[in-house]
Amino acid sequence: MLLNAQNISFRQPDSTSIFEHVSFTIEKGEKAAIVGKNGVGKSTLLKIIAGKLPDYQGSLLISGSLYYVPQHYGHFDQQTVAGALGISHLTAAMQAIENGSVAQEDYDIMEHNWDIVARCEEAFAEWGLTGIRLDQSLLALSGGMKTKLFLAGISIFSPDIVLLDEPTNHLDRKARAQLHEWMATTNCAVLLTSHDRELLRLCEPIMELTADGMQEYGGNYDLYASQKEQETAAKEQQLDFHKKALKEARKKQQEALERKQHADAQARKKSKFSSEPKILLNGRKVAAENSTGKLKQVHADKIGNIRESLQDAAGLVQMQQMMKGFFENAILHNGKVLFQADDMNFGYTEQSPLWQTPLTFTIRSGDRIAITGSNGAGKSTLLQLLLGKLQPSAGSLQRAAFSSVLLDQDYTLIDRNKTLLEQAFAYNERKLEPAQIHTMLANFIFKPDTWNKPCSVLSGGEMLRLSLCCMILQNQTPDVIFLDEPVNNLDLVNITMLGKIFAEYRGTMILISHDRSFTEDIGITREIILE
Repeated sequence: MLLNAQNISFRQPDSTSIFEHVSFTIEKGEKAAIVGKNGVGKSTLLKIIAGKLPDYQGSLLISGSLYYVPQHYGHFDQQTVAGALGISHLTAAMQAIENGSVAQEDYDIMEHNWDIVARCEEAFAEWGLTGIRLDQSLLALSGGMKTKLFLAGISIFSPDIVLLDEPTNHLDRKARAQLHEWMATTNCAVLLTSHDRELLRLCEPIMELTADGMQEYGGNYDLYASQKEQETAAKEQQLDFHKKALKEARKKQQEALERKQHADAQARKKSKFSSEPKILLNGRKVAAENSTGKLKQVHADKIGNIRESLQDAAGLVQMQQMMKGFFENAILHNGKVLFQADDMNFGYTEQSPLWQTPLTFTIRSGDRIAITGSNGAGKSTLLQLLLGKLQPSAGSLQRAAFSSVLLDQDYTLIDRNKTLLEQAFAYNERKLEPAQIHTMLANFIFKPDTWNKPCSVLSGGEMLRLSLCCMILQNQTPDVIFLDEPVNNLDLVNITMLGKIFAEYRGTMILISHDRSFTEDIGITREIILE
């Protein structure tokens, strides 16, 4: 056993509990994944295991060397590559020795790491990081390059356990495929968090983190998803059972009340002649009421607990139905030419065009197109050209008249300075009454006590739901929907929901995404490949 976590609990500085009593083990060579809703503490748990958060409760035993690839890298920007990888003491000692140092301390530091530079160069080349120097700052590197740099560290250090926190967030398809290949062949034990379903299919077991602990599911992601569906169906059956039991209890209570009223009426007539003490009669009445009340409360509690666990799932299903009805109103007929690009290119100077081969393509109404290519290939630039926010520097791009909406990973259609309610009213082109706006927000799983919350504090899933709500509040279904990495900040539940929603859309869809499973979910039929 390489890792043994027992009853791990973590609270924020204000004593707010993130999770309680998390227990699990990782065996040699095992590849396990932690899933769960955004905000449940997946990254926090990995940081605890990596030794970044010491203020936790519980027992954590690690046998073997450990290597951690974080999700965010901003705090490394002022460090060198060597510093970020934790080898600056080695490079400093080597530099001192090369400059003539004979200090024993420098030689002790190097120990078995005389080949550290060669190992780094080999690992960098493996991940396509050509030209990276150990003494350069991370500030100039893109998100994808930083991720590949930390992934290269696995080969540099050859650890027993690797922790990966959302490792595919910034990776293009080629790098994702390389990571998938590494996962399938490595002898390292791996513990990761991810919303990349292709990556999760390489993991077993899947462990779901909740506020109350960890639930392990045998098998990979597909088996986990199947088991979760069965659990939801079982809970729905339980809910129906307890609803019927409560209805029957209420019926019996009413019948008992009617019998009692009848008996009381008879008793009043005979009370003058009865020898039974009043205290006995009253005791029977109280006992009957208590018995019925207890039965009612038991079923009500059970219903409440089960309903709470199903509430989010039911809300997502309702949203899917609303969006399906909304998307059915797309009015452009299939086949109309929306974009015609002929020998198009873009560059801030004529001497530096973005694409070696100019782009020529046609996009028609009803097309479902993915713009693909490696990081830096110009996918976002092409999207800006299609949106009309940039103009070609060479060739031509003709755009027809159409309505559109952009849903990107930063949810830029949401004004962070507004509250939820103000944001909804800002998109109310349908001129709905305030009460109808309130109902719409409730339909998108926003309770009244959240309506005055600033949009700046919303989670990725909440931003997504509010964006979809704003779409419906507009006058008509957009003819074209642009999706720019829309799932990067979402958990698996919301990614699955979004895939089902956009699978129902019958207008034109133009997508940038490295998530192949999501691309398949929404029915992309054609690619524009940038090289």
